[in-house]
Amino acid sequence: MHRRSFLTSLGLAAAATRLGGCVAAAAGSAGAASTATGGRRLKRVGIQLYTLRADAKNNLEATLADIAATGYKDVELLSSMRNFGMPPTQLRQLLDRLGLRAPSTHVGASAFDDLNAVFDEAGTLGHQYIVLASLPYGPGKATLDDYRRWADRLNEAGRQARARNLWIAFHDEAYDFSPLIEGQMPYDVLADRTDPSLVRLQLDTGNAAMGGRDPLDLMRKYGSRYYLFHIKDAARLGATTDSELGKGMVDFRQLFSMIPDIDDKLLYVEQETYPGAPIDSVKRDYEYISSLRF
Repeated sequence: MHRRSFLTSLGLAAAATRLGGCVAAAAGSAGAASTATGGRRLKRVGIQLYTLRADAKNNLEATLADIAATGYKDVELLSSMRNFGMPPTQLRQLLDRLGLRAPSTHVGASAFDDLNAVFDEAGTLGHQYIVLASLPYGPGKATLDDYRRWADRLNEAGRQARARNLWIAFHDEAYDFSPLIEGQMPYDVLADRTDPSLVRLQLDTGNAAMGGRDPLDLMRKYGSRYYLFHIKDAARLGATTDSELGKGMVDFRQLFSMIPDIDDKLLYVEQETYPGAPIDSVKRDYEYISSLRF
């Protein structure tokens, strides 16, 4: 996610391969899809709250009500944005009343300075996962040593989290894939250095595509380590913005068929740019992804 400018506006800033199997080549397609159609559908569909960030900033309660009314069952919260000022106990009561779960939250790098406080809040809100949204450097600013240091820090945080029956996870940004640094892909450096018994990964499919990395390629390499997903589309390889689900290049049908034990994984719709009102995109995204057979 490109959250830094939005965080600043809230005053809360804390801290190539071409697409192959995941791309439909036909121009003018309404969205990529494999020709084979299975009989399964997602049992639960979640949403990353950043998708409706402006609405949530104005009225979090009404936004969560809209999310529940649309059909979403899970919401990934934004501890990195202080959940728009709502106290954890009040937020948990609201989620329970609306029939929503919050199995995970995104945090900024500063959260790692006081993990006990993060873990305590996770207990209140029912989180299983604390997800580092991004490294604290921005596009093109980090070195390979930065990625290595943060891999080590994630491992240590993971040890502490497991003692509290929680997991630490890492979410990818487009700039984790491109450009290469010293001939290496930064994402691979971090993923390969983190301990799978301590750190899990969250695959943002659209960010990977925008960074020039085939999400299916990542599934083949790290599939068993992905326990959370941001279901995001992109108009083309290397695009600078995302698109509504089913209107871009990512072959979600094939992707879902590759996710082991998919019913036990957390899949969150995420969209950051919109052709109109964000809530209208959210409704279309839900209709598309909840009815997709794989």
